[in-house]
Amino acid sequence: MSILSIATALLFSMTSCNNESSIDGTPRPDTPVTPGIPSGNVATIYTTTSDGTQKLTKSFSEISTAANMAPSTILVDPLQTYQTMDGFGFAITYSTCYNLLKMSAEDRAAFLKQTYSETEGYGVSYARISIGCNDFSSTEYTLCDEKGLENFRLYSDETQYVIPVLKEILAINPNVKIIAAPWTCPKWMKVSDIETKKAFDSWTDGHLNPDYRKDYAQYFVKFIEAMKKEGISIYAVSPQNEPLNKANCASLYMPWQEEAPFVAELAGAFKQNGISTKIYLFDHNYNYDNVADQEDYPVKIYNALGNEFEGSELVVGAAYHDYGGNNSELTDIHSQATDKELIFSESSIGTWNDGRNLSKRLMEDMKNITLGTVSKWCKAVLVWNLMLDVNMGPNLDGGCQTCYGAVDIAPGYKTITRNSHYYVISHMSSVVRPNARRIGVAQRSLVKNGLVYSAFRNADGSYAVVMLNSGDEIIPATVSDGQNHFSVTVSAQSVVSCNWK
Repeated sequence: MSILSIATALLFSMTSCNNESSIDGTPRPDTPVTPGIPSGNVATIYTTTSDGTQKLTKSFSEISTAANMAPSTILVDPLQTYQTMDGFGFAITYSTCYNLLKMSAEDRAAFLKQTYSETEGYGVSYARISIGCNDFSSTEYTLCDEKGLENFRLYSDETQYVIPVLKEILAINPNVKIIAAPWTCPKWMKVSDIETKKAFDSWTDGHLNPDYRKDYAQYFVKFIEAMKKEGISIYAVSPQNEPLNKANCASLYMPWQEEAPFVAELAGAFKQNGISTKIYLFDHNYNYDNVADQEDYPVKIYNALGNEFEGSELVVGAAYHDYGGNNSELTDIHSQATDKELIFSESSIGTWNDGRNLSKRLMEDMKNITLGTVSKWCKAVLVWNLMLDVNMGPNLDGGCQTCYGAVDIAPGYKTITRNSHYYVISHMSSVVRPNARRIGVAQRSLVKNGLVYSAFRNADGSYAVVMLNSGDEIIPATVSDGQNHFSVTVSAQSVVSCNWK
């Protein structure tokens, strides 16, 4: 029997998913329907095709321990080990939460369970939030707009929107990690330049006054403590979102020469207050916005600070966005600082990249955002807004007016459309759990034009392989861990995720 015939005989396919779905408590297209799992030992498989005929379609393939005679085998190698994974996720902005909270409680719970549950959904495991406003907030603000840290307070965006939604997410999956970053410091901490220290009363651009580095570090401490009182732990922070971007609706220009002394202050403040939150440097584009003396930004901070300052162990690595340059920069930075971590913290789809066209975006986003960054040492992958409305909002003037959400929701807050970013994150999180170890594949494994894959071993001992077939031919494959193997059909122009014990 041919490999394709075996795959067809052994694959138990579920209902195919459509892109749009209504959530009203009954199974709908694009909502996983779980029939009886086949008896015996099986691999779980998720498939999404760029033509939309399958969207996270769940199926099963029987595992065999008999001799594997298949020539087209992907053989995982747990002896080749790379980074430990932290997770995959979305940004939880005010706009995301505004739209979620417009849904009925029942519909919202169903969507969040499908997205975040490790047992009844895709197990999304990471979230990114802002410290104060971002370009998808209700207005420009910080958590201390009136001068003096005694005036620190959480804003209504946090208390009425972001925190309630985070609590619902954490109730579904308590293991979700949260990273936070500011778009700007309070305006009273800003100066036009650090030499003259002339006050700079603007949400956009400006520098952090060196005289306020200590106060600004305490601002982070207060934020982490305020969120902890709400039952929300902040796993990591970056000192500044897009520190080389002067033009965002809320922004702060912080070249590496200025981030370095602030990071030393921040790490010391965390240490003194018993805070173990990780610090990721940079949080901006691969090409450093083409500012020549900012190239290798995080490495320059590592070299400038060394490892002898208080709290240095909390400065664990760097975060990157993909709005300029390409992800080969991750390999370069890893080669210069092998003891430091890397994460990918932001990418967006929008009108500029045909973001709602799955046939255009699925292959590119899976190749460049998820598999492409994980294969280059990233421990986590996050994309921008989880949910926006069909008019790309709500958002702020001066921010992104052309961004789509990973999910779009229609007027009436009943019908949702999942875009490529929802699929690429869910394909990873559904089979690769937090604390999984990326592993290698044997040199003799299947090589086929258009086929890209990464392998992992989860903490529970199960294995995962995520595959991308950007070619125009179906690839019948066998996946093996050396003792167990199963057949899988990798459709043309598709993403396939597998998990097995």
